Amino acid sequence: MTARLPMHDRVVLVTGGGSGIGRAIAMLAVQQGARVAIADALADRADATAAALCRGGGQAIAVTLDVRDSAACDAAVARIEAELGPIDGMVASAGVSPPSPAASMSDEIWSRCIDINLTGLFRSVRPVGQRMLARGRGAIVTIASVDGLGGHAARAHYTASKHGVIGLTRSLAIEWGRHGVRVNAIAPGVVDTPLLKANIPADHLRHAMVDRVPMGRLSRADEQAGPALFLLSDAASYVNGSVLTVDGGTSAGYFTRWNGADLGSQALFDSGVYGEPE
Repeated sequence: MTARLPMHDRVVLVTGGGSGIGRAIAMLAVQQGARVAIADALADRADATAAALCRGGGQAIAVTLDVRDSAACDAAVARIEAELGPIDGMVASAGVSPPSPAASMSDEIWSRCIDINLTGLFRSVRPVGQRMLARGRGAIVTIASVDGLGGHAARAHYTASKHGVIGLTRSLAIEWGRHGVRVNAIAPGVVDTPLLKANIPADHLRHAMVDRVPMGRLSRADEQAGPALFLLSDAASYVNGSVLTVDGGTSAGYFTRWNGADLGSQALFDSGVYGEPE
C-alpha cells in the first residue's frame, strides 16, 4: 500500500532521478500530486523517466545535468522554476560507488566519487537553497548511506563522501532551519538498484551483504522513496538535521550474521539450532 504523503501542487527536483532510488522517489512524488523535475547526467534516463511519469498522467520534465558543473546547476534550477514553478522540495540522489581498494585507488577514481557525491551534491543544493531561503520555505533531502555511519572495505572514497554528505546535511540544517528551510538525510542500506548490481559480485551480495541484514533481503528502491517523501512533507515539519537510516536493521548491531541469528551460544550452535546459511 502506498503511503499518503500529499504533495499536491508542489514542485520537487530529484537529481539522479533517472534510475534507482531517485527514480523511485520521483515516481512516488508524482503519485502524491507533485510536479517533478528529473535531473540526471544521462539524458536518455532522464527523458525515459519523465516520459513514463507523463504517460501515467503526471507532470514531469527531464533535465540533463552534471552536478559537478556549478553553472549548469544554476541554469537547471532557473529552468525548472520557469517551467514548473518555485521548487518546494529537492532530493539530492545523484551518486556513484565504484569499488576500489584504497592502496591501489587512483586519484581519478577518488576525485570522481568525491566530486559527484559530495561536491556535486553541494553545488546542486546551493542554488535551490538560495531560492528557498528567499521565499522562507522549503525542504531538502540528501541521500547519504549506512556507509556514512561507518567504514566499508574497498570504498574509502565512497564512505568519505557519504560521511561528508551527513556533515553537510547537518550544517545546512543549522544554517537554514530558522529561515524555514529544513534539510535532512536518509541513509539507505543495501538497495536493489542497477548501481548496486553493477558494482557488487552476486556471491558477495548474497553471502556477505544480505547475510548481515536482519530482515534477510535487499531493500526495494520504493522502500527508500517513502521515507524520503516523508521528510519532504508537512508530516515532518519539525524534523531538521536528522539522518534516517533505512537499512533493514543493518546498522543496529556490530556482530550480526545470518540475518541476526544469535550465535553467541556455542551450545545452541552445536546442537543444530542454527544450520548452515542457505
